Amino acid sequence: MRARRAGACALLLLLATGCAAAQEGAPGSAAHRAAPSVPPHLRWGLTAPLPPPPPPSVRPPARSGPPAAGLPPVVDRVPTRDEVVFLTYDDGAEKDPRFVDLVRELRLPVTMFLTDSVAGPGYGHFARLRAVGAGLQNHTLDHAALRGLPYAGQRAEICGQQHKLRARFGVRPHLFRPPYGAYDATTLRAAADCGIRAVVLWRATMTATDLAFTEGARRLHPGDIVAVPATETLKPSLKERTVRLLRRIQEQGLTVGKLDDYL
Repeated sequence: MRARRAGACALLLLLATGCAAAQEGAPGSAAHRAAPSVPPHLRWGLTAPLPPPPPPSVRPPARSGPPAAGLPPVVDRVPTRDEVVFLTYDDGAEKDPRFVDLVRELRLPVTMFLTDSVAGPGYGHFARLRAVGAGLQNHTLDHAALRGLPYAGQRAEICGQQHKLRARFGVRPHLFRPPYGAYDATTLRAAADCGIRAVVLWRATMTATDLAFTEGARRLHPGDIVAVPATETLKPSLKERTVRLLRRIQEQGLTVGKLDDYL
């Protein structure tokens, strides 16, 4: 009888010890809080944290002539004193969950220009991106080349995507990127009638390996808008291309601002 009682006591002691050890390693426990963790910038392959952007500071854009009454400006850079550039992503073809993790952990202010026929089947992915701070803007319903199309067709492409994004996310975009960067005066009129405040182009594009500039520049400058194509066929992945771009941005003493806050 004594032997059975001793065995029972030993079992209870073992169970109690195991529970205590499990509690010490549980999330929120002192042991768990004390466990070393890798800083986000190192986990994503950066040598230093990405500095947070300053509060937006914008200068009035220089104009070569009188403004077109009621039409949105076409911009490929933001006139700002801030040491920031802007990361923009087109279409919505590549839906890598690791990119969502990257945006969340680095608090990366990105802007997604979405095409309904491309992004629509995976709008849940972009809801997750929006939840971690990404801006969602307009890139037409079907990615049609707009230049030369009649007003009704251009308006349907732009306003149609305004309605889609509002119905799906509760947002009404104020920025628009024409597919292929092609537009005409009719595009600007249709965009204005759909509630667009600025038509956004780009100064540089992130290729598979490096930056390509539209005007022969060799480096980024404050206020530059960078386009990062998001296609399922382009390798390396969107996450990897973004990390390479962030390294270039840091090498040049810049950080990333949120375009939606500047325009």
